[in-house]
Amino acid sequence: MAVRLGMITPSSNSVLEPVTSAMLAELPDVTAHFSRLRVTEIALDAPALGQFDPGHMLPAAELLADTKVGSIAWNGTSASWLGIARDETLCAAIAARTGIPATTSTLACLEAIRLAGRSRVGLVTPYTDDVQSRIGEVWRGASSPVHAERHLGIRDNFTFGEVTPAAIAEMIRAVVGEGCDVVVILCTNMNGARMAAALERELDVLILDSVAVTLWRSLQIAGADIERLGEWGRIFREPGFRAMGWRAGHDAA
Repeated sequence: MAVRLGMITPSSNSVLEPVTSAMLAELPDVTAHFSRLRVTEIALDAPALGQFDPGHMLPAAELLADTKVGSIAWNGTSASWLGIARDETLCAAIAARTGIPATTSTLACLEAIRLAGRSRVGLVTPYTDDVQSRIGEVWRGASSPVHAERHLGIRDNFTFGEVTPAAIAEMIRAVVGEGCDVVVILCTNMNGARMAAALERELDVLILDSVAVTLWRSLQIAGADIERLGEWGRIFREPGFRAMGWRAGHDAA
């Protein structure tokens, strides 16, 4: 049976669609479908925060529902600075409006950390100082305190997609050098998914790329097999990450 995945995508994101499609290339029975939401910058001022108003997201979800998708994901990390409850409420609203279970990139990352049982979280992002600081507060409140972090101080969302794989790898090695046992690449417009498996082998840590983890959770919720994507990293390969379905109070159905 064909599985269709729905993803709400930041408008200036140039990474998540091609990477998601590349990951699904060997799964002819699974397709991803995208609906865009205008997002051009990441900051804590009112105009930037207003980009993530649920009133903008729900129409995008309704359009995805027309394709009979098995899950809908907000493929963005905004709850990491807006608050986890923001995404939980959004998922519930999407499910109520469309009848389709929903998740988000932030919720998927936190779920993966929970399943992994890791405690020394390394956070790698392109964000500005104040956004990074706020993320640390939110994640600490979500029982996933950040042990070490690196960020690039960038505000423009399109520019995130221009960060080189070498720069991302350097940040990952830096936080691992401070004792982290799991590294989260927190931004769906950073091109980290393609290097995750190789760096996991090199550094002997779990690497959770936001694009890959959103796809992992979307596949689970839609009831699709994740093991065929094992070459993309431990999250698709190790038994502890194979629990199916959604979790009440976290994702929504």
